[in-house]
Amino acid sequence: MGLLDSVLGQVLNSGAPAPHSPGSDPVAIFGSLLQESGGVGGLVQKLQQAGLGDAVGSWIGTGQNQPVSPDQVHGALGQDVIGAVAQKLGLNVQTLLPLLATLLPVLIDRLTPHGRLPDQEPSLSAGAGGLGDLLGALGPLLGRR
Repeated sequence: MGLLDSVLGQVLNSGAPAPHSPGSDPVAIFGSLLQESGGVGGLVQKLQQAGLGDAVGSWIGTGQNQPVSPDQVHGALGQDVIGAVAQKLGLNVQTLLPLLATLLPVLIDRLTPHGRLPDQEPSLSAGAGGLGDLLGALGPLLGRR
């Protein structure tokens, strides 16, 4: 079980191992968020515009990742995006927000290993270079088999 699976288990089940349902899958959560936000660049831009620029900069940079709170994530992304992602995943907003606050720093950090956003935004469609490929590549980083 990966570190994020353990964190998800604590958030979802008060310490029990994370269930492998679509709603608790970090890849599904992040993929849905990217689709609702216009990709990695759109997501980063929304977070920066909402006053989380220092935190986002730490995730993209090579130093320690600054944490964000569920309330900060909610304020940055807005009810429409959060609600749409929660609905797609079959989660309530109160469950989704702590997951996003935990996942965003790790995933943005992993997507920017050289301390900068990728030069080319991945396509949101499946196929060569598409979002499906990107998220599939994240699986091992998230402890998925």
